[in-house]
Amino acid sequence: MAIFGIATLQLELAAGNNLDQIESEIRLAKTRLPWLEMVLIPELAAFGPLVDKAQPLPGPAEQRFQEIARSTGLWLVPGSLYERTAEGVYNTTPVINPAGEVVARHRKVYPFLPYERGVLGGATCTVFDVPGVARFGISICYDMWFPETTRTLASLGAEVILHPSLTNTIDRDVEISIARASAAINQVYFIDVNCAGRLGFGRSCAFGPGGELLHQAGASREIIALELDLNLVRRVRERGWNGLAQTLKSFRDTPVSFPAYTGAQDLPGLIALGPLSLPGVRPTHD
Repeated sequence: MAIFGIATLQLELAAGNNLDQIESEIRLAKTRLPWLEMVLIPELAAFGPLVDKAQPLPGPAEQRFQEIARSTGLWLVPGSLYERTAEGVYNTTPVINPAGEVVARHRKVYPFLPYERGVLGGATCTVFDVPGVARFGISICYDMWFPETTRTLASLGAEVILHPSLTNTIDRDVEISIARASAAINQVYFIDVNCAGRLGFGRSCAFGPGGELLHQAGASREIIALELDLNLVRRVRERGWNGLAQTLKSFRDTPVSFPAYTGAQDLPGLIALGPLSLPGVRPTHD
C-alpha cells in the first residue's frame, strides 16, 4: 500500500515574525510522530498578512525553512510568503524536499481581491512529485473558490491537493463545503489548513477522494496527523467511490466545449457585473 504520513499544523499566530514558533511546532510534531513525512503550514503563517514583510525568493525566511526540512528529514510546505519581485508582490508557497531543496513554488493564482491589495496573481497551477508516492498539487486559499484551479491540478495528475489558508471571515463554513466538494468532484485528498488565534478562525479540514470527512479541527491550536492511502485515490478514480461516479473519466470524455473557458470576457452574464472594486457604503434610500 502507498501510505504517506502528513501533518497539518493549525497554529495560533499573530501578525509579526512567527518563524521561531513555527520551527518549534514542526520539530515537536516530528518528535512526537516520527512516522511523519510531510508538514503543511497555513497561508502567510511566517509573518501574517503584511505585504511590507515581502522577501525575495530565495530569501532568508525560505532558507530557514530549507534548513528545518533538511534537519528533520521532512517534506515541508511552509504555508506561503509574500514574495517581492521586480514586477511586484506575489503570495507564494514554496515546496521543500527532505534534502532542503526547493522543488516548486506556487504563486497564488487568485489574490483575495479587492481586499488583498497590492498582490499580483500567478499564472500557473503547480504540481510536484514525491518520488514513489504520488503527485501533489498546491492551491492557496481563494484559489479553491475557482473550481478550474482544482480541476486543472487533478487533470495534471495530482492525487493530493495541499491548500494553505488564512481565513478570519464569516465565510469559513462555505470554504469547508468547497473543500469537500473539491475532493469529491476531483477524486483527490483535499487537505485545507487555516490559521487559528488572532489571524484565523481555524476549522482546518481534510477530505478523502469521495468527499468523506477525515477530520475537522476546532478553533484553537491543533496538530492534524493523517496517513493518506494513495491506492484508495487510484481505486476511486478507476471504479468510482464505493463503485459510484467516475467523474474524471466523464470530464475527460465529454464532447462539450464550455463557453466560459473559451471567452469568459465576452459573455453577457459576466460583462454585466461591472468592475471588480471594494464595496463602499450603500446609498441611503427614502
